[in-house]
Amino acid sequence: MRLGVIVPQGWTGEYDGWEPERAWQRTREVAQQADRLGVESVWLFDHFTTTPKPTDELTFESFVSLSALAEATERVRLGQIVICNGFRNPALTAKMASTLDTISGGRFELGIGAGWKRDEWNAYGYGFPETRERLAMLHDALEVITRMLEPGRGTHATWDGEHHRVTDAINLPKPIQETGMPVMVGGNGPKVTWRLAARYADELNLDGMSPDEVREALPTIRARCEEIERDPDSLAISVHVWWGEPAWAKAGAERQQLLGDYAELGVSRVMGLLQASADDDAAVASLVDDARAAGVELADA
Repeated sequence: MRLGVIVPQGWTGEYDGWEPERAWQRTREVAQQADRLGVESVWLFDHFTTTPKPTDELTFESFVSLSALAEATERVRLGQIVICNGFRNPALTAKMASTLDTISGGRFELGIGAGWKRDEWNAYGYGFPETRERLAMLHDALEVITRMLEPGRGTHATWDGEHHRVTDAINLPKPIQETGMPVMVGGNGPKVTWRLAARYADELNLDGMSPDEVREALPTIRARCEEIERDPDSLAISVHVWWGEPAWAKAGAERQQLLGDYAELGVSRVMGLLQASADDDAAVASLVDDARAAGVELADA
């Protein structure tokens, strides 16, 4: 199992009262620290305003921020946990993702979900469709995106769906990763989201599930792959650990046990935000120490 770090960007209030320039410098510093310490990947949320309620405090936009972090880091994989499909036309998402893959030297991974934060959708003029429609939009988007990212120069993408469509769309540059850009679908819905992950994704990201909940979910996830005759072992399973989870936020034996429990289940990687990392260099360093003690795979630091 590998370790991902969500770096501070303001969404959970960790930058309340900060000046933007100072906050961005800290985001950059935490990403560089993770890179140095052997963390596998660095992530950002895809949100516009703070949680749980929007306040007049900064939240950095994810694609622009990741482009800058690509230049500021050398080794770590980069991605969002996960982008809200409704915020961007999926053809534009594919174009942005491909460009970011080139900028990062082939380190970008596209995480995507249906979206859920009603206040952001409404405030930014997207409306807020019912869950069924948002999932249908995600289905169409994955059809568009996977066609746009398909390896092979000169490929033109066409898809005519209910919610999204492209006609003879060119996406150059393609992702520069030899095996293609990994796509990660995020969400806990067994009926639709997990089926979409089985059909379109390299990885399914489970949001906030405990080890016991992951254990209960695994047979259904495997069944979703078997429904379409996909090898279940070809779909990686990762977990976003919420920043408020006590076992995640505090260094020591309990966090080591949490990481070890996920690893024992065959989880491919865990990622989470340490709010304390906005102020404390020791936060990420202690997480890496606990991960190493739990047998998590780390790069040579």
